[in-house]
This record gives sequence, structure tokens and C-alpha cells, in this order.
Amino acid sequence: MAAPAGPRRVAAATLEAYARDLLAAGGFAPDHAEATARMLVWANLRGVESHGVLRIPRYVEMVEQGLINPAAAIRQVAGKGAVAVLDGDKAPGAVAMNAATTRAIADARVHGVGWCVVRRITHAGAVGIYAEAIAAAGLVGLVMTASKPLMIYHGARAEGVSTNPIAIAAPSSDPARPLLFDMSTASVAAGKITAARDAGRAIPLGWAVDAEGRETTDPAAVKAVLPMAGPKGTGLSLMIEVLASVLVGNPLLTVALRDGSEPGGNGIAVALDPQAFGAEPGFTAGVSDLAAVIKALPVAAGAEAVLLPGERGAAERARRLAHGIPVAAGTLSRLAALATKHGVPIPPDLA
Repeated sequence: MAAPAGPRRVAAATLEAYARDLLAAGGFAPDHAEATARMLVWANLRGVESHGVLRIPRYVEMVEQGLINPAAAIRQVAGKGAVAVLDGDKAPGAVAMNAATTRAIADARVHGVGWCVVRRITHAGAVGIYAEAIAAAGLVGLVMTASKPLMIYHGARAEGVSTNPIAIAAPSSDPARPLLFDMSTASVAAGKITAARDAGRAIPLGWAVDAEGRETTDPAAVKAVLPMAGPKGTGLSLMIEVLASVLVGNPLLTVALRDGSEPGGNGIAVALDPQAFGAEPGFTAGVSDLAAVIKALPVAAGAEAVLLPGERGAAERARRLAHGIPVAAGTLSRLAALATKHGVPIPPDLA
């Protein structure tokens, strides 16, 4: 069997324009396509292929299936003081989460904290982009999302919870370098399984199980992913479901596990104003001081460096902006098939 072709390097601007055009041709409103393409390429730039442009064919399929509403009208349905609840009307996840982020920032300016939940959304992508936007506004950001069962519940043989991610960001003295922590509650993001399949490579044991509940290294045989740290991963995911779903009257897991329906998703964006906590004017300097003392710790044997949350992704972003984003041959092939189907020109350097 011939070895799979290697990845092709693509300029970020080229990839974002291609992503935008594919999404728009697939039914996204122009502004929705632009916001979604920006989110996807943000993930690719930071080396998170699982949440990058490989998602585009599925997003277009979701429009065709009626799971994404290209004409969504987001509106507020509940709230009190610093709390706001929006209905996403099945909007693309990036559009809905941008709306929640904007509202959380605005409320934090008034109340010191803004807590915005947006329900009935679709796949939100890499949630770090929304936490980063809050930090860019000089605030501390906390972002979480919830979705259908995708992950084995610890002690069970079947999916019971989702891979519900959480991201926390804090601004530092360098506006371009916030502390940015972004993690899934699974041992691996489901999109990394897709990325491995597109790249033609096996996955490690401990990532996922097949339909029989056995751990597998074949990405094509994966039925569900495994939780991070066993009961800790499933417990954290379950409580995110409480905060993002049950609390706003849009439970996802209960509905999906009882009748097998597609419940959509929910998201939370929280913004905290350091002024409300008495930390200003030295808060960002304090974050940078904390980062400095951590970076000064002695490096462990076998480790290359002591890394801060978000540091690896920021360094990878700089490299990829300079040298292009590597995109797996399998991903490019699926995007080309979508482009041909919808009459979208394939960029010359990708043809």
C-alpha cells in the first residue's frame, strides 16, 4: 500500500478565503461564513487541526440536514442583572458564541461580571478564540460549551457525556500574549480522530473505543472517545452540562440519551472585569509576574521547556503565519470535492 501523501502548506489568508467561499456556497450567510472561517483558521494556525478547516464538509452537511439555520436570528430570552440568556436559533457556533462573548464583555463593563449563555447553537469550534477575545478586551474570560453524548462515561460501556471543553484566558502586560488555557474534557478532541483519518495515521491507545467498547488504534473504527483522567473528565463534563444546559432549560444529554434525537448545543461566555475585584491597575502586570516565576522554574529531565498556557499555540501560530499552515492531503481532497460540487474555485496553489 502506498504511503499517504504529506500535508500541503497553505498561506493563512488563502485558507481563510477558501474556507469562507466553501461555507458561503454551502448555504452559510456571508457574514456567518466569514466568522466561521476565521474561527476555523484560528484553530489551524495554533496547530489544532481537529477544530480547523477539516470541519467544513460536516458544517455544510449540517445546513443540508437542517441542523444549522443559515438565517438564524439570535435573541435574548431571559436574564437578570449581569446574566443574559440568548436563543441561538441553530446559528453556526462561531456566530452564536461571538454574540455571547460580545454580550458578556458589555455586561462586565457595567456589572463587573457578564455571564451569557446562548442555547440552541451548533458546533462552537475551538472555544479558546472566544476566551482570547475577552482577554483582548482587558477582561478575564471563561468559556464552556456543551453538546450531545460523544464520550464514554467513566464506568459505563456507552457514551453518556460530551467532550465539553473549557477555556480560561487572562490578559498580561503583553496584549498579544494572554495566558490562554483551552482543554477538552475528553482524552482527545473528536476532531483529532478525523485529523488522523485524513492524514492516514493510527491513533494511540487510550484515545477512543470501537463499537464493542474496546480501545482501538484505527481512527475509522472509532465509536466514542474516552474521558480525560477517567472520573475527573466525566464529572467535569457532566457539571458543564448542568451550567450550560440544565440551568437554561435546554438539557442536551437527557434528551439525547432518552430518545436518540439530535439536541444541538449550548455555550457559556463569562467576562470578569479586574476593576471590580480591586486588582487594577496592576492586574496585567501581576499576570505577567506570575508567568515569569513559572517560566523560571527548573526544566525537568526530558522536557524542552517550561510552557505556559497558550504558549505552544502562540509559537505555532507565528511559525504558520511565516511558513504556511500544513493541511493534510485527506482534508484537501474532501475540501476539493466540496468545491467541485458547489462550483467554488480551488486556489491555484491547492489545485
